[in-house]
Amino acid sequence: MTLEIRLAQPHEYAEIGAITEDAYVADDLVPDGSGYGPVLRDAARRAREAELWVAADGDGLLGTVTTCPPGSSYRELAVELEGEFRMLAVAPRARRRGAARALVQHCLDLSRNAGDKRVVLSSEARMHGAHRLYSTFGFSRLPERDWSPVPGVNLLAFVVEL
Repeated sequence: MTLEIRLAQPHEYAEIGAITEDAYVADDLVPDGSGYGPVLRDAARRAREAELWVAADGDGLLGTVTTCPPGSSYRELAVELEGEFRMLAVAPRARRRGAARALVQHCLDLSRNAGDKRVVLSSEARMHGAHRLYSTFGFSRLPERDWSPVPGVNLLAFVVEL
């Protein structure tokens, strides 16, 4: 089936939120009591304050990513001439079908078309599968921008030149 990458539609926000949370929970990335589950489910806010993209095929929605243009409240690392994306998630039932790869490529294409010189992102230290995926696109570590949004959560920074 053909994979489509497109902006999310309002009637899809609840499903996108569930996909995002399910993906993070499946990878044991939502600590009990962290309050991160509701943040992951809030796709409507991501669509309002950033750009919410989905990967879909004939089976429905497979995954999602949030791109963070200048001025977005979701922009955490990027400075001038840098793109940024966050919350890359693929439904556990849809993994190994190319959705994550297609979403990352879409983010890189958007940044390149916007005139950005590089793309940065944060990733939880335990997201080894995501790190392997990013490395296939040429991302490398950017340790000087590592950070911690809350105690006990250590985010690693990555960068790729466009």
